[in-house]
This record gives sequence, C-alpha cells and structure tokens, in this order.
Amino acid sequence: MRAKMGKLTAIFKALSDRNRLRIVSALMRCNELCACRLTELIQVTGATASRHMGVLISSGLVDSRKDGRWVYYRLRREQNDLATLIDWVEAQLSNDPDVALDAKTLERITSREPEDLCRKQCDEKCCSE
Repeated sequence: MRAKMGKLTAIFKALSDRNRLRIVSALMRCNELCACRLTELIQVTGATASRHMGVLISSGLVDSRKDGRWVYYRLRREQNDLATLIDWVEAQLSNDPDVALDAKTLERITSREPEDLCRKQCDEKCCSE
C-alpha cells in the first residue's frame, strides 16, 4: 500500500504545477518533444525546465531519451494505470483556453528547427560548437 500511495503522491505532485501540466498537455499533443521546444513553450530557463522534467520523470509520467546533444521527452502512455489518468487529464484540459493558446504556440515552435531554438535560448553559444 505504501508504495502505491507514494507513486500516486509523486504523480499528483507532478501534475500540481501549472508549467508541468502545460508540459504534459504538450506531450499529449505531440508524441515526443525535445527539451529546447518545451523550454520555449513554457518560457523558463533551461535549468528550471530541467527541474520540471525531473519531477515528471520521477513520477513515472514521462520518459526521456538522448539522441546526440538532444534530449527528447514523451508520455508513458503504455502503462495501463497511467493511460487512464492521462486520458482523464486530457479530457479535463480539452476546452481550456490556455491549452488552446499553448497548442498554437507549439505549432509555431515545432515548425522551427531545434538548432534555431537552441541558438535563440543560448545566445548562439551552444550550437556553434
């Protein structure tokens, strides 16, 4: 019982923050997003985005994978107990005006190459190497 309660606590903690909920919503819309696109969406520093992603990964809601210098994130929908929760969250957010605004922003962000976003976020330093 304790392990299950701990897992639930971690999941609800992860979903209790507005920016993390925005990230989850973005990952519902896109199968996978790189860190720079998520950082651009929620308009925080890379370190802050990384902390949010750490909470989401620790909760078990999100997986990450590294591909070269890029880190990609996706929801863990394949787990039955999480799939139901993710579907419920998606239904709750379906008519939210902030989510609709994020969807438009996400469209603009995903139309850009990750290198362009990285240059913008890092003032040309990180991608020139």
